[in-house]
Amino acid sequence: MWIRLWEQLWANHRGKTMLSIIGVLLGIIYLICGLWDMLIFVLIVYTCYHIGKRVDRGEPAVPVEEMWRWLMDKWRLFR
Repeated sequence: MWIRLWEQLWANHRGKTMLSIIGVLLGIIYLICGLWDMLIFVLIVYTCYHIGKRVDRGEPAVPVEEMWRWLMDKWRLFR
């Protein structure tokens, strides 16, 4: 049963699964190092999940062009 679940997750949601696991591992390493801030742990896991979700949709992991346009629109107000 568990094997089938993992096979389905890997086949249908590869990016979200892989990067969520990486996020959990990074979060556990962060917690073991003596820093018990759960908000940082949740932020790490959510960030990795969100990047995996974008990868599953076929979008770039980090939307550099969109961020650049957004920043330029914000900074244009001060010119």
